[in-house]
Amino acid sequence: MTVRAAHVLVHLVFVLAMPPLLVGVIARTKALLAGRRGPPLLQPYHDLAKLLRKGMVRSRTTTWVFVAGPAVGLVTTLLAALLVPLGGHRAPISFEGDFVLFAYALGLGRFFTIAAALDTGSAFEGMGAAREATFSALAEPSLFFGLLVLGRASGSASLSGMLGPAVGAAWGTAGAALASVVVSWFVVLLAENSRIPFDDPATHLELTMIHEVLVLDHSGPLLGLVHYGAAMKLFVFGALVLAVAAPLGGLDPWLAWALFAAASLGLAAAVGVVEGVMARLRLPKVPSLLVAACVLAAFGPLFLVR
Repeated sequence: MTVRAAHVLVHLVFVLAMPPLLVGVIARTKALLAGRRGPPLLQPYHDLAKLLRKGMVRSRTTTWVFVAGPAVGLVTTLLAALLVPLGGHRAPISFEGDFVLFAYALGLGRFFTIAAALDTGSAFEGMGAAREATFSALAEPSLFFGLLVLGRASGSASLSGMLGPAVGAAWGTAGAALASVVVSWFVVLLAENSRIPFDDPATHLELTMIHEVLVLDHSGPLLGLVHYGAAMKLFVFGALVLAVAAPLGGLDPWLAWALFAAASLGLAAAVGVVEGVMARLRLPKVPSLLVAACVLAAFGPLFLVR
């Protein structure tokens, strides 16, 4: 096995195996801040296995779209994960302009998730679909402004180039722009993954839910795919933030993998701290925070103008 093939294999292992662990770290951190012992770190793995063993209940009004929603959402998130470089290593799939495929893959998964919610004919899920479409439209500009900054700083139109070794060198000349990207993308991470202060994955109040209301009618293996896809999406957005905030290019390749794993767990703990010390925003306040993150990211390209 070549060195490149070995690193691709490690990349796949991280993408497939690590996401549920991040969810466990977040839950454990929140419990510790609340003075509780909390669930085991590996509890998300047990929950996924339990859901995959259960039966599935479907409404008579649903069609193939209801089943396709979780499956397409997981596959598109996996594709996005294969486009993002991890630990300073080149992504398994890399080409000029691959950031467009990355954005559209996530958009396609969101489209099918919304379509599956609408397929149930539920008024609550239709309301959640409208919120999801609206808030995602407010979050996506932050992502593209950040990619614009990284493309300008690295001189590359590929995610492996934007988030590769060039990021570390760019901190010396474009630190303000990169800092704005890190903060903005961290806000987007919380919003896109239904974390506090935007949403609460544990809530059961349909009138205040954003993301979770979309999957109220899913059960069994379909719900397991939803949770696994959501954990993988958290991993992907965390990898984006870490690639800018803690670039690992230029280090020993195998040491970089270990540091990436530690940084990912640290980022999950930071998300848990945010959720432990903050309350959920009122729904009308959510767009304001997303717009603020977008404006912050928009300052990034301005900081690069000389």
